[in-house]
Amino acid sequence: MAIDFTIPEEAKEVRERVRKWVQEECIPAEKKMADGKPYKEVLAELRAKARAKGLWLPFFPVEHGGMGLGPLANALVQMELGQSHLGALSMNSQGPDDATMLTLLAHGTDFQKEKYLKPLINGEKRICYSMTEKAAGADATGMQTTAVKDGKGNYVLNGEKWFSSAATAADIAVVMAKTNPDAPRHQQYSTFIVELPNPGYNILRDIPTMAVHGPHYAEMGGGHAEVKIDNLIVPEENLLGGEGQGFAMGQHRLAYGRLRHGMHNVAMAQRALDLATEHVTSRETFGKKLEDRQGVQFMLAECASQLYIARLMLMHIAYKAENGMDIRQENGIAKVFLANMVHKVVDTAIQLHGALGYSLDTPLAAWYTHIRSQRLVDGPAPAAPHPGRVPDLLAGAARSAGGKACGGSGHSPICPEPHRA
Repeated sequence: MAIDFTIPEEAKEVRERVRKWVQEECIPAEKKMADGKPYKEVLAELRAKARAKGLWLPFFPVEHGGMGLGPLANALVQMELGQSHLGALSMNSQGPDDATMLTLLAHGTDFQKEKYLKPLINGEKRICYSMTEKAAGADATGMQTTAVKDGKGNYVLNGEKWFSSAATAADIAVVMAKTNPDAPRHQQYSTFIVELPNPGYNILRDIPTMAVHGPHYAEMGGGHAEVKIDNLIVPEENLLGGEGQGFAMGQHRLAYGRLRHGMHNVAMAQRALDLATEHVTSRETFGKKLEDRQGVQFMLAECASQLYIARLMLMHIAYKAENGMDIRQENGIAKVFLANMVHKVVDTAIQLHGALGYSLDTPLAAWYTHIRSQRLVDGPAPAAPHPGRVPDLLAGAARSAGGKACGGSGHSPICPEPHRA
């Protein structure tokens, strides 16, 4: 399969606009927060400016209030936004909201779109996704939360959820539960829209993690909640996509979430490499600049090589999505590679900074504690592929894939036909 790596001029133009936005507005705004300005004030100012510049919901269709970017242009944009923790938030492109909004757009009823999606599009509310459970982990089909009809036009949900990202900052939750234990394995689950706060959706705590975070962590949606679901009453009209479609919609949502994580990992790795390069070009030890030491040059070159591979990987996936090709295998491979890549680059940047990098006087140490999660979220990278998948992976890596499966027509960067394993 011939691949055209030429980036269209309009995609270059929007990338430059977003790059300028992040460097001139978002990164300076981080300092305002560090100096004590309230997060909500900072974000409101950024969002007002962003919308005035037409920088809003890059991945969403124009007719629904977004920029209407296809997979390729959106990839370029996301690889800029991830350089600042305010980047995606400023353009209402943050996770976990982004992927869940796309799922609502694809599967929601007109009523659900008007009541729940519209305020999300306008940036008035936030949404979380409650699927993972402590007992099941990455195996969504092992979840124990149940949803039973009460005969009064409602479902009653009971169970628990674990690592529901941004739940403490959310106004809406999308909750997955088992509705038919007798159905085929991947058709036992359904998804429900829940308004928060809700007495049946009890947030027990934000789970303490190794991540170093500041005073705005929770309100920015950085926390991961443990939730007790106790007789949670959900009207039948809030069933999303029909009974038995929960797993399929979870895969639909995961397709974009994995890519966004990867794109933002590239952006963070680039910023870390920039910081390291700036440091070694100014730091002198034993009468010699660090940049003149061959060992240091090797370390920087390795990071640059990893970033080069990462960008090509993402651009290849975006190219395939743009042309309506199946990206499932490439998406899974990229998820693992990009999580390891950002870990390697940030770790190297810390090493090149010496004790300064280990301190909290630069953002590197805090970033390091956060990016460790990238090898766990959206499915942990296993020690080895499942044996039954090895032939598929090897064959898939060697052949050109065709057929309509993901993206296409520049309308959506995610897979509209989720994998039903």
